[in-house]
Amino acid sequence: MYTSLFDVFSIGIGPSSSHTMGPMRAAAAFVEDLKKQGKLLQTKSVQVSLYGSLALTGEGHGTPGAVVYGLLGLDAETLDLGVDYVGKVQSEQHLLLGGEHSIGFCKEQDITMEYDITLPEHANGMRLRAWGAEHELLHEEFFFSIGGGAIRRRAEMGDTPPAPPTVPYNFNSCNQLLAICREEEKSIAQIVMANESSLRFRELVRRRMQNICRIMNAAIDRGIATPGVLPGTLRLARRAPIIYKRLEQLFHRNETDALTIIDWINLWAFAVAEENAAGGRVVTAPTMGSAGIMPAVLRYYERYGVNASPYTPEQGREVFLLTASAICSLYRANASISGAEVGCQGEVGVACSMAAGGLAAAMGGTLKQIENAAEIAMEHNLGLTCDPICGLVQVPCIERNAIGAVKAVNATRLALRGDGSHYVSLDSVIATMDETGRNLNAGYKETALAGLAKNALTC
Repeated sequence: MYTSLFDVFSIGIGPSSSHTMGPMRAAAAFVEDLKKQGKLLQTKSVQVSLYGSLALTGEGHGTPGAVVYGLLGLDAETLDLGVDYVGKVQSEQHLLLGGEHSIGFCKEQDITMEYDITLPEHANGMRLRAWGAEHELLHEEFFFSIGGGAIRRRAEMGDTPPAPPTVPYNFNSCNQLLAICREEEKSIAQIVMANESSLRFRELVRRRMQNICRIMNAAIDRGIATPGVLPGTLRLARRAPIIYKRLEQLFHRNETDALTIIDWINLWAFAVAEENAAGGRVVTAPTMGSAGIMPAVLRYYERYGVNASPYTPEQGREVFLLTASAICSLYRANASISGAEVGCQGEVGVACSMAAGGLAAAMGGTLKQIENAAEIAMEHNLGLTCDPICGLVQVPCIERNAIGAVKAVNATRLALRGDGSHYVSLDSVIATMDETGRNLNAGYKETALAGLAKNALTC
């Protein structure tokens, strides 16, 4: 089932696509329901219940604040990060629902964490209810944050997936995608561009891709330039500015080290991951917990890879994003990108696979080399757990972005040094990732109940 590039790469506010962006979008959708039903002005109070992983790591992932953003009707791409919207609601004890209608609201009382309840449909569940003046129930809806900021209502969950967008080239497997490419004599990037151009004007597709690249690069630059301590109980110091300063000192002293390129990739991934952890504006790629990998590999291509690429820098960026989007579409159709469902292999692992395949394409790789790069990257992330310490998207998440970015570049280099022949197909590694993730103990799937979250320290 095809997933649009702009559902894969969406602009949001950190630190988590599943736990921040998803709940924000669900709350906004709930308010839109009230408007469409003509019940907005009748609403006197709203109550939100968070279940499963949304409750267990909700505080560390900023879920309650994200719900407030959504109820206020704010948009992630345009909201002013310098304004303390949540603090204002807390101090005034009321909220402007959808930006239009004032209701009483206490975040601590009206957003409840149901730690011991996991809804059967998905680990990331939430219920929203609107009440009238006589405490009559005006509207109730269950939402599920299924990964990458995407949400579904309860009625949309189940065995029958939602209808895919109508595009010229729909594909459900890598084998099917490659067969289409060969039959049409097109690259993966050209297939995805044809699909996206059927949904919106081609020039708009290009402008929106340019904006995605701009926001990715801006997150790198902000992360490098912003010192300080990340929010949360760990009091973790930002490392990107320190790494950058040391690299600049090496440069000015003309010191050479064959592995300095790795230091730069680490820096770029750290910068974005730290921006995400601080609640900054980043691009889901495919999630916020893994948002540093694609920008770091893209910056690597722009600085080191473009001279050996058959494309201009702008063309290479487009090929990178378009190809990575197709790879993500395969994971979304046949597995999951939700850490709460399949562990961190669904976030960092998928991002690593996307980046490797995208980079291989931008470097002029063949179809089989692109598949090989994406497969290598995931094969060596299988079983990766999601066990954030204190429920924060910081340890081990930030370092995992750096390791994932370097691994993506290495996977690409391995694939491009070969002729594309490989024993493990991308389809088989996706099926294995899904099987592995479903069999992981729940404590290792974004609950902060096991692994590093349990053994490293107490919060």
